[in-house]
Amino acid sequence: MDPLRPDISVVILCYRSEEFVREFVSKMQETLERKRLRYELVLVANYFEGAHPPDRTPAIVTELAQQDPRIRTVIRPKQGMMGWDMRAGIEAATGETVAVIDGDGQMPAEDVIAVYEKLREGGYDMVKTYRAKRYDGAVRVAVSSIYNAVFRCLFPAAKVRDVNSKPKIVTHQALRQLVLESDGWFVDAEIVLRASALGLRIGEVPTVFYSNQRRASFVRPSAILEFVRELIRFRLKTLRRHGIRT
Repeated sequence: MDPLRPDISVVILCYRSEEFVREFVSKMQETLERKRLRYELVLVANYFEGAHPPDRTPAIVTELAQQDPRIRTVIRPKQGMMGWDMRAGIEAATGETVAVIDGDGQMPAEDVIAVYEKLREGGYDMVKTYRAKRYDGAVRVAVSSIYNAVFRCLFPAAKVRDVNSKPKIVTHQALRQLVLESDGWFVDAEIVLRASALGLRIGEVPTVFYSNQRRASFVRPSAILEFVRELIRFRLKTLRRHGIRT
Protein backbone atom coordinates (compact mmCIF):
# COMPACT_ATOMS: atom_id res chain seq x y z
CA MET A 1 0.00 0.00 0.00
CA ASP A 2 1.32 3.42 -0.99
CA PRO A 3 1.30 5.70 2.11
CA LEU A 4 0.94 8.74 -0.14
CA ARG A 5 -2.09 7.37 -1.96
CA PRO A 6 -5.55 8.32 -0.63
CA ASP A 7 -7.49 5.53 1.07
CA ILE A 8 -10.35 6.26 -1.28
CA SER A 9 -11.12 8.26 -4.40
CA VAL A 10 -14.80 9.07 -4.82
CA VAL A 11 -15.72 9.77 -8.44
CA ILE A 12 -18.90 11.85 -8.44
CA LEU A 13 -20.78 12.05 -11.74
CA CYS A 14 -22.04 15.62 -11.69
CA TYR A 15 -23.62 16.15 -15.12
CA ARG A 16 -26.35 18.80 -14.81
CA SER A 17 -26.21 18.73 -11.00
CA GLU A 18 -25.52 22.49 -10.92
CA GLU A 19 -26.07 24.11 -7.49
CA PHE A 20 -26.99 20.82 -5.83
CA VAL A 21 -23.40 19.62 -6.30
CA ARG A 22 -22.32 21.93 -3.47
CA GLU A 23 -24.68 20.22 -1.04
CA PHE A 24 -23.74 16.74 -2.18
CA VAL A 25 -19.99 17.39 -2.03
CA SER A 26 -20.33 18.88 1.45
CA LYS A 27 -22.26 15.82 2.62
CA MET A 28 -19.73 13.47 1.07
CA GLN A 29 -16.83 15.25 2.77
CA GLU A 30 -18.57 15.14 6.15
CA THR A 31 -19.19 11.42 5.70
CA LEU A 32 -15.58 10.63 4.76
CA GLU A 33 -14.07 12.83 7.45
CA ARG A 34 -16.23 11.21 10.11
CA LYS A 35 -14.47 7.93 9.26
CA ARG A 36 -11.07 9.67 9.20
CA LEU A 37 -10.27 8.44 5.71
CA ARG A 38 -7.62 10.00 3.50
CA TYR A 39 -9.65 10.84 0.44
CA GLU A 40 -9.92 12.72 -2.80
CA LEU A 41 -13.06 13.67 -4.67
CA VAL A 42 -13.05 13.54 -8.46
CA LEU A 43 -15.89 15.71 -9.73
CA VAL A 44 -16.78 14.81 -13.32
CA ALA A 45 -18.58 17.74 -14.96
CA ASN A 46 -18.31 16.99 -18.66
CA TYR A 47 -20.70 19.01 -20.79
CA PHE A 48 -22.25 19.24 -24.24
CA GLU A 49 -20.91 22.18 -26.22
CA GLY A 50 -23.64 24.57 -27.33
CA ALA A 51 -26.26 23.08 -25.00
CA HIS A 52 -29.25 25.30 -24.17
CA PRO A 53 -29.55 26.13 -21.40
CA PRO A 54 -25.82 25.73 -20.71
CA ASP A 55 -24.80 23.49 -17.83
CA ARG A 56 -23.47 25.61 -14.95
CA THR A 57 -21.93 22.57 -13.24
CA PRO A 58 -18.39 22.97 -14.70
CA ALA A 59 -18.06 26.47 -13.22
CA ILE A 60 -19.39 25.34 -9.85
CA VAL A 61 -17.08 22.33 -9.48
CA THR A 62 -14.13 24.48 -10.58
CA GLU A 63 -14.92 26.85 -7.72
CA LEU A 64 -15.16 23.96 -5.25
CA ALA A 65 -11.78 22.59 -6.38
CA GLN A 66 -10.16 25.98 -5.89
CA GLN A 67 -11.30 25.94 -2.28
CA ASP A 68 -10.07 22.43 -1.36
CA PRO A 69 -6.94 20.61 -2.62
CA ARG A 70 -8.64 17.24 -2.04
CA ILE A 71 -11.05 17.99 -4.86
CA ARG A 72 -10.07 17.31 -8.46
CA THR A 73 -12.13 17.98 -11.54
CA VAL A 74 -12.66 16.40 -14.94
CA ILE A 75 -14.26 18.93 -17.27
CA ARG A 76 -14.31 18.16 -20.99
CA PRO A 77 -16.69 18.54 -23.92
CA LYS A 78 -18.69 15.33 -23.97
CA GLN A 79 -17.79 12.58 -26.41
CA GLY A 80 -20.21 10.09 -24.88
CA MET A 81 -22.75 9.63 -22.14
CA MET A 82 -22.54 8.25 -18.60
CA GLY A 83 -20.02 5.53 -19.45
CA TRP A 84 -17.66 8.04 -20.99
CA ASP A 85 -17.94 10.22 -17.89
CA MET A 86 -17.35 7.29 -15.55
CA ARG A 87 -14.28 6.13 -17.43
CA ALA A 88 -12.86 9.66 -17.45
CA GLY A 89 -13.33 9.94 -13.69
CA ILE A 90 -11.81 6.54 -12.97
CA GLU A 91 -8.76 7.40 -15.08
CA ALA A 92 -8.21 10.54 -13.00
CA ALA A 93 -8.57 8.78 -9.63
CA THR A 94 -5.45 7.89 -7.62
CA GLY A 95 -6.82 6.22 -4.47
CA GLU A 96 -6.19 2.72 -3.08
CA THR A 97 -9.89 2.20 -3.72
CA VAL A 98 -12.10 3.98 -6.25
CA ALA A 99 -15.82 4.49 -5.72
CA VAL A 100 -18.24 5.84 -8.31
CA ILE A 101 -21.53 7.49 -7.38
CA ASP A 102 -24.05 9.70 -9.13
CA GLY A 103 -24.15 13.24 -7.79
CA ASP A 104 -27.92 13.76 -7.90
CA GLY A 105 -28.62 12.67 -4.32
CA GLN A 106 -30.66 9.58 -5.16
CA MET A 107 -27.95 7.50 -3.52
CA PRO A 108 -26.96 8.59 0.01
CA ALA A 109 -23.36 9.72 0.51
CA GLU A 110 -23.19 7.27 3.43
CA ASP A 111 -23.39 4.40 0.93
CA VAL A 112 -19.76 5.07 0.01
CA ILE A 113 -18.75 4.15 3.55
CA ALA A 114 -20.98 1.06 3.47
CA VAL A 115 -19.33 -0.32 0.33
CA TYR A 116 -15.84 0.69 1.51
CA GLU A 117 -16.21 -1.14 4.82
CA LYS A 118 -17.67 -4.23 3.14
CA LEU A 119 -14.74 -4.23 0.71
CA ARG A 120 -12.14 -4.00 3.47
CA GLU A 121 -13.75 -6.32 5.98
CA GLY A 122 -14.75 -9.02 3.49
CA GLY A 123 -11.64 -9.06 1.32
CA TYR A 124 -13.62 -8.24 -1.82
CA ASP A 125 -12.25 -6.79 -5.05
CA MET A 126 -15.48 -4.93 -5.82
CA VAL A 127 -18.53 -4.04 -3.76
CA LYS A 128 -21.72 -2.41 -4.97
CA THR A 129 -25.16 -1.63 -3.63
CA TYR A 130 -28.49 -3.13 -4.57
CA ARG A 131 -31.65 -1.05 -4.31
CA ALA A 132 -33.66 -2.82 -1.57
CA LYS A 133 -36.14 0.06 -1.43
CA ARG A 134 -36.93 2.41 -4.30
CA TYR A 135 -38.85 5.66 -4.50
CA ASP A 136 -38.03 6.66 -8.08
CA GLY A 137 -41.32 5.74 -9.73
CA ALA A 138 -42.99 2.77 -11.39
CA VAL A 139 -41.41 3.31 -14.82
CA ARG A 140 -37.84 3.26 -13.51
CA VAL A 141 -38.56 0.25 -11.33
CA ALA A 142 -40.05 -1.62 -14.30
CA VAL A 143 -37.13 -0.79 -16.60
CA SER A 144 -34.66 -1.92 -13.94
CA SER A 145 -36.56 -5.15 -13.24
CA ILE A 146 -36.64 -6.12 -16.92
CA TYR A 147 -32.98 -5.28 -17.38
CA ASN A 148 -31.86 -7.26 -14.35
CA ALA A 149 -33.95 -10.26 -15.46
CA VAL A 150 -32.32 -10.22 -18.91
CA PHE A 151 -28.89 -9.78 -17.31
CA ARG A 152 -29.36 -12.81 -15.05
CA CYS A 153 -30.61 -14.88 -17.99
CA LEU A 154 -27.63 -14.07 -20.21
CA PHE A 155 -24.97 -14.05 -17.49
CA PRO A 156 -26.04 -16.42 -14.68
CA ALA A 157 -22.45 -16.67 -13.39
CA ALA A 158 -22.37 -12.95 -12.51
CA LYS A 159 -24.41 -13.24 -9.34
CA VAL A 160 -25.52 -9.70 -8.54
CA ARG A 161 -29.01 -8.55 -7.62
CA ASP A 162 -29.06 -5.10 -9.19
CA VAL A 163 -26.37 -4.57 -11.80
CA ASN A 164 -26.88 -0.82 -12.37
CA SER A 165 -26.93 0.23 -8.72
CA LYS A 166 -24.24 2.56 -7.36
CA PRO A 167 -22.03 3.32 -5.61
CA LYS A 168 -19.60 0.75 -6.88
CA ILE A 169 -16.15 0.53 -5.30
CA VAL A 170 -13.13 -1.30 -6.70
CA THR A 171 -9.62 -1.78 -5.35
CA HIS A 172 -6.79 -0.05 -7.21
CA GLN A 173 -5.24 -3.42 -7.98
CA ALA A 174 -8.48 -4.84 -9.44
CA LEU A 175 -9.18 -1.69 -11.40
CA ARG A 176 -5.90 -2.05 -13.27
CA GLN A 177 -7.20 -5.36 -14.64
CA LEU A 178 -10.47 -3.94 -15.95
CA VAL A 179 -10.58 -2.52 -19.46
CA LEU A 180 -13.83 -0.61 -19.81
CA GLU A 181 -15.04 0.43 -23.25
CA SER A 182 -18.66 1.54 -22.93
CA ASP A 183 -19.54 5.18 -23.47
CA GLY A 184 -23.17 4.76 -22.45
CA TRP A 185 -25.47 3.27 -19.82
CA PHE A 186 -24.02 -0.21 -20.33
CA VAL A 187 -20.88 0.68 -18.36
CA ASP A 188 -22.50 -0.36 -15.05
CA ALA A 189 -23.02 -3.87 -16.42
CA GLU A 190 -19.66 -3.91 -18.19
CA ILE A 191 -17.66 -3.30 -15.02
CA VAL A 192 -19.50 -6.14 -13.24
CA LEU A 193 -19.15 -8.53 -16.18
CA ARG A 194 -15.44 -7.88 -16.65
CA ALA A 195 -14.80 -8.28 -12.93
CA SER A 196 -16.78 -11.52 -12.90
CA ALA A 197 -14.91 -12.87 -15.95
CA LEU A 198 -11.62 -12.25 -14.15
CA GLY A 199 -12.81 -14.18 -11.12
CA LEU A 200 -12.79 -11.10 -8.88
CA ARG A 201 -14.79 -11.27 -5.65
CA ILE A 202 -17.91 -9.08 -5.81
CA GLY A 203 -20.02 -8.17 -2.77
CA GLU A 204 -23.27 -6.23 -2.38
CA VAL A 205 -24.94 -4.16 0.33
CA PRO A 206 -28.53 -2.86 0.41
CA THR A 207 -29.45 0.75 -0.13
CA VAL A 208 -32.47 3.01 -0.40
CA PHE A 209 -32.86 4.73 -3.78
CA TYR A 210 -34.67 8.06 -3.56
CA SER A 211 -36.63 10.02 -6.13
CA ASN A 212 -34.99 12.98 -7.84
CA GLN A 213 -36.96 16.10 -6.95
CA ARG A 214 -34.69 18.48 -8.84
CA ARG A 215 -34.92 17.22 -12.41
CA ALA A 216 -36.40 14.47 -14.56
CA SER A 217 -34.46 11.25 -14.94
CA PHE A 218 -32.06 10.95 -17.87
CA VAL A 219 -33.08 7.29 -18.19
CA ARG A 220 -36.05 6.90 -20.53
CA PRO A 221 -38.14 3.75 -21.07
CA SER A 222 -36.43 3.41 -24.46
CA ALA A 223 -33.16 2.90 -22.57
CA ILE A 224 -34.20 -0.72 -21.97
CA LEU A 225 -33.61 -1.34 -25.69
CA GLU A 226 -30.07 0.02 -25.41
CA PHE A 227 -29.42 -2.01 -22.27
CA VAL A 228 -30.63 -5.27 -23.76
CA ARG A 229 -28.90 -4.70 -27.10
CA GLU A 230 -25.58 -4.13 -25.37
CA LEU A 231 -26.04 -7.15 -23.12
CA ILE A 232 -26.69 -9.38 -26.14
CA ARG A 233 -23.72 -7.89 -28.00
CA PHE A 234 -21.44 -8.53 -25.01
CA ARG A 235 -22.77 -12.08 -24.68
CA LEU A 236 -22.10 -12.84 -28.36
CA LYS A 237 -18.61 -11.40 -28.06
CA THR A 238 -17.96 -13.65 -25.06
CA LEU A 239 -19.14 -16.72 -26.95
CA ARG A 240 -16.96 -15.94 -29.95
CA ARG A 241 -13.95 -15.45 -27.69
CA HIS A 242 -14.41 -19.00 -26.47
CA GLY A 243 -14.73 -20.34 -29.99
CA ILE A 244 -18.48 -20.93 -29.83
CA ARG A 245 -20.18 -20.25 -33.15
CA THR A 246 -23.28 -18.02 -33.09
